[in-house]
Amino acid sequence: MQDLGLSHLWSQGDFVMRATAIILLIMSLLSWIVILTKAWDLIRLKKMAHGAEKRFWHSDDFDHALDTLGANDANPFRMLAVTGREAAQHHRASQPQLHDALDISDWLTRSLKSAIDEAVARMQSGLAILASVGSTAPFVGLFGTVWGIYHALIGIGASGVPTIDKVAGPVGEALIMTAFGLAVAIPAVLGYNALSRGNKGVISKLNRFAHDLHAYFVTGARVRPTTGGVRADDASVRLAVKN
Repeated sequence: MQDLGLSHLWSQGDFVMRATAIILLIMSLLSWIVILTKAWDLIRLKKMAHGAEKRFWHSDDFDHALDTLGANDANPFRMLAVTGREAAQHHRASQPQLHDALDISDWLTRSLKSAIDEAVARMQSGLAILASVGSTAPFVGLFGTVWGIYHALIGIGASGVPTIDKVAGPVGEALIMTAFGLAVAIPAVLGYNALSRGNKGVISKLNRFAHDLHAYFVTGARVRPTTGGVRADDASVRLAVKN
């Protein structure tokens, strides 16, 4: 009876087969590290976002409003508020500079959009790894399978005993590499989709908060929703921040 299994596949495999298995293992470890790390970051961001706008806009003054967002500079909502205040102060206090060609609305739009872009870049860092692993791991596993089948058939041909039991065992072992590739790719794809969907929710809240900050620093009041749920704003106070 043939000695089959993972241990046999590893012991009988050549350098290419072992290297392929190690690559798949590294890809799997990287994927899970990214998934767990970014999932924890997303949970923290959702906690920061929960009720942040309500607490901020129900404060007595701007300094107290900042305190409601906490002292953590990694909080993107606090970063937006600080960026907006600094941009407004800088524009009003620096008259002789070249950016005076821009009005305060355009200056704030650029500053807030830059802050949002920075926050989005942090949220999406690492997702490229999941996308790469999800798209390439099945092919890496397939390569290992093809290489394993090739060597199995060469060995069977050299033995001169091409019976079904001699063929099925080695070929079945080689197919394990395809299964490994899928086992690595599926969590990466699911993790990428889940994290991207969660990030979109946070980004949407950041855009809304930035819009209100923009209106506040330009007009002195937050934009209020109308009874129909549509914001009563015009083109002069609309913050065009794209995801």
